[in-house]
Amino acid sequence: MRGFRWQILALLMAIVLFVIALFSRSTGQTPQLNPTPLPPTSIASQTTATPLPEATLSPTSDAPVVIPPPETSAIPTYREALVGQVQRLNPLLAGLNPVDWDITSLIYEGLMRTNAYGEPEPALASGMPVISFDGLEYVVALRNDVLWQDGIPFTADDVVYTMSLLSSPDFPGLPELGAFWRTVETEKINDNLVRFRLAQPLGSFIEALRVGILPYHALQGTTAAQIANHPFNLTPIGTGAYQLEALRGEGGRVQIVDLRVAPVYRQRPEGQTGYTVDRISFALFDTFDGAVQALMSSAVDGYAARDRTERAALVGLPNNFTTYTKIEPTVGMLIFNWSQDDLPAFRDIRVRQALEIGLNRTSIIERHLSNQALLANSPLLEGSWAYAPDLAWPPFNAAQARDLIARADLASPEATAEPEATAEATAEVSASLLSFNILTPDDPALINVAQEIAAQWTQLNLTVQVDVVDLVTYRARLESGDFDTALVELSKNGSADPDVYNFWHQGQYPDGQNYGGANDRRISELLERARSDANGVNRSTSYRQFQQAFIERAIAIPLYYPLYTYAMTTRISGVQLGFIASPVDRFGTIQDWVLGN
Repeated sequence: MRGFRWQILALLMAIVLFVIALFSRSTGQTPQLNPTPLPPTSIASQTTATPLPEATLSPTSDAPVVIPPPETSAIPTYREALVGQVQRLNPLLAGLNPVDWDITSLIYEGLMRTNAYGEPEPALASGMPVISFDGLEYVVALRNDVLWQDGIPFTADDVVYTMSLLSSPDFPGLPELGAFWRTVETEKINDNLVRFRLAQPLGSFIEALRVGILPYHALQGTTAAQIANHPFNLTPIGTGAYQLEALRGEGGRVQIVDLRVAPVYRQRPEGQTGYTVDRISFALFDTFDGAVQALMSSAVDGYAARDRTERAALVGLPNNFTTYTKIEPTVGMLIFNWSQDDLPAFRDIRVRQALEIGLNRTSIIERHLSNQALLANSPLLEGSWAYAPDLAWPPFNAAQARDLIARADLASPEATAEPEATAEATAEVSASLLSFNILTPDDPALINVAQEIAAQWTQLNLTVQVDVVDLVTYRARLESGDFDTALVELSKNGSADPDVYNFWHQGQYPDGQNYGGANDRRISELLERARSDANGVNRSTSYRQFQQAFIERAIAIPLYYPLYTYAMTTRISGVQLGFIASPVDRFGTIQDWVLGN
């Protein structure tokens, strides 16, 4: 053994250093920033979530704050502007803050992801889940070639731990996210197999497996109640293509977040080619104007509009910028209030059909939302795998609309007759005058849309007024059902699945998002069938029938899809946008991006 004494000594020293490093991490001696407490978990949805307090650099922190790289740096760097502040780089909490969501999407992965058509495909899973005959059990096989960014293997323990946080009563993230996962039981079969048990069949469950997975080894012992204030939130470890390189700032405030391609990711088959954009630097701004100024001055390379109202400034950029456009995961709708006893006319299919065909939607969108939105002909998102582009929309016909209005019994609270049953009852002409309002938020473009709708419907011998209110009042009245008709933007932000059960099913009134109380059994049955069947072919058939029935029965009137806009300097090529289920999907092909000079 004397001949191996130096090798043995080196081995012992390595073991000692490893133990010291492990102890240092486990005792939490490397806080990077000072996280601030979450507000009470009373957030209704992502669209109304109250932003969390921003993170700040600690004066005594050991955070990896580095000097900004020089402009002549040899590291290929893409620089993007974000409006807002970093709060927690944790995929379970990122839904509360768009800035966190953008950044964490590159650091973490879920068991599944979506492709360019919005279809689910494996990410950390080695293949599609195996689903039981009754649709209540999903068995997911995990990849065995994935390492966390600190070199530890990814296993089923990470999945089970992540789901335990989500399903905890103390989960501090989006309430609806926690409520959903409390209905799902997660079980480890072995290190590479996980079983999920559902309370009822849910065809969109595969979509739910997109949620980012956390590393058990780095957070072992941390409860859901503790996760919001854990130092890990600003020293993240994921399995994604990019890992945190540095948080930089001045005066205790984070101003730049640097990510670099993770070395362990380059070892995976999908990471061995592409990813020539080695670094991504996110520059944080307080306002949209600040972000645009940075873009114009070449301080950053790109910016993604947060809504349609920012599009005008981006499409007006000089020729050295390219604007990429897709539709947002939102449908602008005019909905009817079916639930009012003192205005029962909207329960009559003849009235709804008259308002549908008595509206020239094309001219409205072209005139008032030009270059902001596209005409919508379906309650589902165009580009989704379930969207049926060949369904015929009834043409504008004012004369037929007036005839339908004349045949409708506007005074009857039970006016629910089908047109087939009254096609020859043209003598039943109501002497009642239909008068109602259109509720709209105080948005100039939407006010113009509502005013033109009112003007067109006035030509049908109706009395229509536009009711403009501030956004807070608008939301309160929408949720309480205090309106006749209303312009609403129904968002699927964050989900690529076409399930619109929450918007149109009978059971989603009054406590869901069926704000107008749409009450059509055929529509509800089709949504139930599509929702409970995990078979993609069957779901596609059900959704096609749903879209056809929605148009024929004039459940509501689809108006527009807002346009999603991503502006980038022309020195970046290879950018392609697929289906945008959420803003983070703009990074879907980042492995193919190429930086020029």
